[in-house]
Amino acid sequence: MGVSVQAEDFDLGAELAALRAGRSDIGALVSFSGLVRDMPGGGGGLTLEHYPGMTEKALAAIEAEACARWDLQASRIIHRYGALAPGAQIVMVAAASRHRHAAFEAASYMMDYLKSRAPFWKKEGASWVDAREADEAALARWRREA
Repeated sequence: MGVSVQAEDFDLGAELAALRAGRSDIGALVSFSGLVRDMPGGGGGLTLEHYPGMTEKALAAIEAEACARWDLQASRIIHRYGALAPGAQIVMVAAASRHRHAAFEAASYMMDYLKSRAPFWKKEGASWVDAREADEAALARWRREA
């Protein structure tokens, strides 16, 4: 279990293999990998900025909450920052559990909270991006289920 905030790309396969290495108690491993879209008009990718220390703490809190809500054997969050070209990986969340339901729910929860509560500032082309209403609306589901 752990979080990483990094400029470097990551190997999704290697990260998932590391989560399940030496484990026979995992029955489900769910992951999500977010990629930079090529925006209409060719915005040239995006730039993500963050405050070191604060960002890692926020991501660790999201992961800890997922682990408290679901019985997970392992979990992982990686989020990149810096200038990212279209097609580049931005984020990975992974949740491993004995059963698929917990893994799916935990991975979805972590991603929803990363989109809305992780302290990153995103710039597409020359414009800073505000939070989207759809991202905030996704959080309402988790508040009802708490």
